[in-house]
Amino acid sequence: MKTKNRRFSLTNYPLSWPEGWARVDPEFRKRGNFKTYGNSISIMGGINRILAQLASMKISRDDVLISTNVQTRLDGLPRSDQREPSDPGVAVYWRKNQNAQMQCMAIDIYRSVADNLAAVAATLDAMRAIERHGGAQVQERTFRGFAALPAKTGRAWWEVLRVRHDATEEVIESSFRALAFDLHPDRGGSHHAMSELNKAREEALAEIEGAA
Repeated sequence: MKTKNRRFSLTNYPLSWPEGWARVDPEFRKRGNFKTYGNSISIMGGINRILAQLASMKISRDDVLISTNVQTRLDGLPRSDQREPSDPGVAVYWRKNQNAQMQCMAIDIYRSVADNLAAVAATLDAMRAIERHGGAQVQERTFRGFAALPAKTGRAWWEVLRVRHDATEEVIESSFRALAFDLHPDRGGSHHAMSELNKAREEALAEIEGAA
């Protein structure tokens, strides 16, 4: 069951990969080496590292969305008691406040969700180090490159979802669920098709909310 986050108009589950970001071919993914007290890092361990880094940037938990192909708990965070999904990609979205531009970082180079989460945290830490060493302006310019999301391209959302352009939210959600069942990579679909479907749903709901 998908988990929608209306604050971001994105899904915690399944993965909302940012449009325009290239994917790593599964054949070239590698084993990570992120550890916690000598043991392989867990999903929650990776999440806690990300939240700690963003908290250091004065970004509140409510302004962070972590999206993966791991089903979520009631609080919207990925559960740790599941098998590794075929697509271990991770996308993290954040903003300084509700009126600020949303930014994102997405990594799928490693074979496990936990390692990709830890890689996002390590990257955030490395970028924060720029500021610690007196490069605040450089850091600001660097983070601009993580603005999300690019202007939409390709088919209109109603074409992807196979609904009318004036469809209700209920119709959109129903069509999304039916299509996701066939298109999700874990069921024999493709990453590209699922990404396009997720993006179409996000655009549709954002349009409905904007018209309300």
